[in-house]
Amino acid sequence: MTAIWDFMFFLSSGVIAQQPLTVYKGSMSSEIDFTSGPLGRELVAFAMPLLLGNLFQQLYNAADSLIVGNFLGREALAAVSSSGPIIFMLVGFFNGLAAGAGVVISRAYGAHDSERLGRAIHTDTVFGIIAGIALTIVSVLFTPHILRLISTPEDIMKESIAYFRIYSAGIFFSVMYNILMGILNAVGDSRHPLYYLIFASVLNIVLDILFIGGFGMGVGSAAAATIISQAVSSLLCFLRLLRNSEPVGIRLRKLRMNRKELGNIVRFGFPAGVQNSVIGLANTVVQASINVFPAAVIAGAGVYYRIEGFVLLPITTLSLSLTTSVGQNLGAGRYDRALRVSKMGMAAASVIGEAVAVILFITAPLIMSLFSSDPDVIQAGTAQARTEALFYCLVGVSHSAAGMLRGAGKSAVPMAVILGSWCVFRVIFLRIALIFFPVPMTIYVTYPVTWLLSSLIFAVYLSRTDWLHAMDRSHM
Repeated sequence: MTAIWDFMFFLSSGVIAQQPLTVYKGSMSSEIDFTSGPLGRELVAFAMPLLLGNLFQQLYNAADSLIVGNFLGREALAAVSSSGPIIFMLVGFFNGLAAGAGVVISRAYGAHDSERLGRAIHTDTVFGIIAGIALTIVSVLFTPHILRLISTPEDIMKESIAYFRIYSAGIFFSVMYNILMGILNAVGDSRHPLYYLIFASVLNIVLDILFIGGFGMGVGSAAAATIISQAVSSLLCFLRLLRNSEPVGIRLRKLRMNRKELGNIVRFGFPAGVQNSVIGLANTVVQASINVFPAAVIAGAGVYYRIEGFVLLPITTLSLSLTTSVGQNLGAGRYDRALRVSKMGMAAASVIGEAVAVILFITAPLIMSLFSSDPDVIQAGTAQARTEALFYCLVGVSHSAAGMLRGAGKSAVPMAVILGSWCVFRVIFLRIALIFFPVPMTIYVTYPVTWLLSSLIFAVYLSRTDWLHAMDRSHM
């Protein structure tokens, strides 16, 4: 046990990047300060490790689907796929709160307010611990009821319960990783979370192959491999923050809630948390609609959503980068730089979104075949990919606009837009359309329609409001 603990400290130390962390930007610092220097270079330097980190994070779920689909078959793959929206819904709220904490922390960092920065980091950590424990208890106890609410077919119910209950037992680590990663990202350190994710993702793949391919264990072992890997990545982030110098580090004796900082975290993070949860709820409704079709359609949709998580990573990464860069520049009073980086990020997200769309459109059958050799699964997944992919530029517009506005402290705006278009309108549109066209294609078309709606609303808002200068500082 001592050897394992020492190895964790080795990974979280400066062995990979030998220089110690400093509070504010220096020539050898791990943090990136967006308030000075060439914006394009800083944005790329911050976004690339974040992109690679998110890429490896996606490997957690993709490895489960890839190995389960090839070793255990169509029904097992459908069981894993049916849990995806539920997991997103449960974890999404706390991840949104973590994003709110990132705004508070990046503002304090940009303003060089060491005292407020330390309070926010420790408050965020304690909140994550409490929230993670509560979510784990609820999700484990109510696993069968949750799966029945989304119309999980009886022929895959047993395997679905096995996978989801074991995964739920480790949701605490998923919450904590996102909280701790958010702290590191908020102060411009996107490199160390990348190192930890690479290690944990490789571990997840090895354990998946060992448990399923080597020992012949069932679908629940894929969830076990995932939570073990998530525990490792969250522990490494925590150890890194323990080693950081103050105020960007964690000190155990200072782990307590600060009412003012908790209020700021909730104020900025609650809208994003509600947005994530309701999006998860809407996607759960969509999943329930998919679950009435044959197992091949369920499995094909599940594989597509795994692939979509990968191909949209450049867009979601840019959104996170915009939140940090806009937050830091507004904290430093650099409105000109905040506006420039916002325009740069939105243009890049739109172009990149369409570029990856073309690639996916062409290669969809080949990629699907990596997850399953079943021709019906490949056909269903390819149909969904080719229906939705060419509209990824709209996803780029919506995600980048949301990231910009969160960085400006206006989290309620993207929450309202996303909830209205991706949740309320999506569910209503889907329910009505399925009455007249009860086929899987109706579900696939629903997504581009709602992406278009949100993009139009964001475009109107950004063009008609002084969103950058209307930032609320009253509680900061």
